[in-house]
Amino acid sequence: MSDPIKHECGLAFVRLLKPLDFYTQKYGTPFYGINKLYLMMQKQHNRGQDGVGIASVKLYPRVGDKYMYRRRSSSTDGLKDIFAKIHSKIQNVKEKHEDLLHETEYLKSKLNFLGEVMLGHLRYGTHGKSGVEFCHPVKRINNWMTRSLFLAGNFNLTNVDELFDLLVNLGQHPIEKSDTTLMLEKFGHFLDQHVQEMYDYFKHEGYAKAAITPKIIDALDLLKVIKRSTAGFDGGYTIGGMLGSGDAFVLRDPNGIRPAYYYANDEIVVAASERPAIQAALNLKHSEVSELPPAHALMVKRNGDVSIEAFVKVPKPKTACSFERIYFSRGSDKEIYRERIALGNLLTTPVLEAVNYDLENTVFSYIPNTAEISFYGMLRGVEDYINQKRKKIILQAKEELDEATLEQLFSLRPRAEKIPVKDYKLRTFITEDALRDELVSHVYDITYGTIRRNVDTLVVVDDSIVRGTTLQKSILAILDRLDPVKIIVVSSAPQIRYPDCYGIDMSKLGDFVAFKALIKLLEKNNQEYLLENTYHTCLSELKKPFSEVENKVKPLYDLFSDEQLNEAIAEIVRPQNCKAAVQVIFQSVENLHQAMPEHRGDWYFTGNYPTPGGNKVVNKAFINYYEKVNERAY
Repeated sequence: MSDPIKHECGLAFVRLLKPLDFYTQKYGTPFYGINKLYLMMQKQHNRGQDGVGIASVKLYPRVGDKYMYRRRSSSTDGLKDIFAKIHSKIQNVKEKHEDLLHETEYLKSKLNFLGEVMLGHLRYGTHGKSGVEFCHPVKRINNWMTRSLFLAGNFNLTNVDELFDLLVNLGQHPIEKSDTTLMLEKFGHFLDQHVQEMYDYFKHEGYAKAAITPKIIDALDLLKVIKRSTAGFDGGYTIGGMLGSGDAFVLRDPNGIRPAYYYANDEIVVAASERPAIQAALNLKHSEVSELPPAHALMVKRNGDVSIEAFVKVPKPKTACSFERIYFSRGSDKEIYRERIALGNLLTTPVLEAVNYDLENTVFSYIPNTAEISFYGMLRGVEDYINQKRKKIILQAKEELDEATLEQLFSLRPRAEKIPVKDYKLRTFITEDALRDELVSHVYDITYGTIRRNVDTLVVVDDSIVRGTTLQKSILAILDRLDPVKIIVVSSAPQIRYPDCYGIDMSKLGDFVAFKALIKLLEKNNQEYLLENTYHTCLSELKKPFSEVENKVKPLYDLFSDEQLNEAIAEIVRPQNCKAAVQVIFQSVENLHQAMPEHRGDWYFTGNYPTPGGNKVVNKAFINYYEKVNERAY
């Protein structure tokens, strides 16, 4: 992606179902679970580099022993930082007590994170919030094992105001309105309530106080707690949780917006935000890793019982985030790879039309690195076109073909080159605008000698265009140094018109190049008055009951065709001194759905939000834009 945006967070969960001795005997190490947690987190490092955290729960601890541990880091290489410290302690124990390395219970007592239940989290902070205090897992600790809780997740909730008021009405005194805090307190409240209900029941049955705790652990109904806790949540979420008793769960939002995958056998249960992370860690086939259904929770009791159950009665339409497939998730997933190939392939016809089918004078390239797979898909489409053209000529000419004609015919192939090259990570120590812009312009470099000056058209594939800033200030400017006649930028995603509020750091309307193009077209057509009308409409919409709010920004986009917006976007991103003509081509929403029919979450392209909170957010985002308020809309 030419415009960097924050990824969604990543989750990793490990539950060992056998005693630690089993893994020592079968795999030669009692650290089997820790190793698998690290591997799954390492394979998802693309999902978060602002912070890392892990937590561990030891099963069946002796009274007086600590059994819940957490470590978090916001360093530049937090994953390495955390596991290096854990490994260092393991090495110390090995050196001092080499003769006791086969004694797993001894090791368990000496090593904090040598437990049976583990939860890991990789964080990308939204809106500039950073620091170890923002890292997951978050915790709620109590002397009662069943009331202690770790939570970590990949989520954004859109209705924090309503949740805040709910907690106040329950008698709580929440100290902030962050969705993480409110989620933790809501889970904590209903966990406390459920434990208290069971305590009262067993006490009434005549059990002694000390005997009640084991009864509560056995009888604790995780699904009931989850149902009560998630009631009223509006947003996208995958949440992992561990109780001090060892009960654990991973759940996914009712619309399946955020991704979650799992694997379970009689030795281990694991879950993660990406399927390849599980495949790599456990050496599994694609078919062996399952997708956690929306509105379902994967639950593991302390005794090892595993179940998957729905926590919402009425199923909702699955609107899994399509941006996951286009950009966020790693392309090593079998299905995602095919989908990105299809996205590129489906752009072949509009690209061929744009170059007038003149392949001899057209060079194809891509913006590294996430657009590479879609680029291959487009190349396959161009190759298919060439093969069809050859077949037609051969069938028509038959005996009249001579060697020279055949040579010319079979020499035709797509001219593909790696032209933009990502040079280094931008350093932001320069603050003066002129110098900073100069620095930004060198984030990318180019491969010289790949374009015939003033002859060739250059087609570059990007996976998506959000703000257009990097195109304007860097990529197009340096591509123009090669003197192509025309530069065609091809986005494998449709125009990003609306904010996301379910996990992606795209919340301000004024940042989107598609919205800037909309404003430009309104001004060009003397329709600026519609902005004020929409502003007042959005204000009125926010007064409605939460469930009745509608997206009132959509009518503005309906005034113009995709092609009109494409042309306006091309004018915006074209640098002032650019000699080449610039054209921008976007994927159609119809082709997006064709490429990934199982992942139809497209609200950032269409404005069709799957929850009422999304409609509230887009209206609020427009109000913020109109009032020149530079803040998130939720």
